[in-house]
Amino acid sequence: MALTHLFAPVYDARSRVLILGSFPSPKSRAFGFYYGHPQNAFWRTLAETLGVAEPEPAIHARRTFLLNSRVAVWDVLQSCEIDGADDGSIRNPVANAFRPIIESSEISAVFTTGKKATELFNKLAAAEAGLTAQYLPSTSPANRGQWHAAAYREAWAKIRAALDAATDFET
Repeated sequence: MALTHLFAPVYDARSRVLILGSFPSPKSRAFGFYYGHPQNAFWRTLAETLGVAEPEPAIHARRTFLLNSRVAVWDVLQSCEIDGADDGSIRNPVANAFRPIIESSEISAVFTTGKKATELFNKLAAAEAGLTAQYLPSTSPANRGQWHAAAYREAWAKIRAALDAATDFET
């Protein structure tokens, strides 16, 4: 049975980078927002990357955190068949349309959390979006353990560099 993505993208006209997962996990769907599994390190990792405090685990706080940080969040897929949260089981993927978000914001870089999200975006959506995805290691508790802490932080530092480059370009 195909599942359909239920969350709107989080972005505004000031957003400069877009971070994408593949498709919301069952825990995120139950929570009603992105990266809702309590053991997922997305929010802690992004806060550390940006040098700010981690937002409270409430949808409003996380949405405000993203918008204030000029970071947009969504997922690559609008619908798919998937077993639980196993990206390897994704079948019949249908990508979201990214051009409207990119054209109505300052987004100049797309980052994807995990290899499958990167593969899916670059195969199904990059041409429409006009940007290719840059891979970031997954923050999922199932995948994060394989990354040495320094390498993990270095990979995620690309977000800060993209935000800083956008600021430098603006001045």
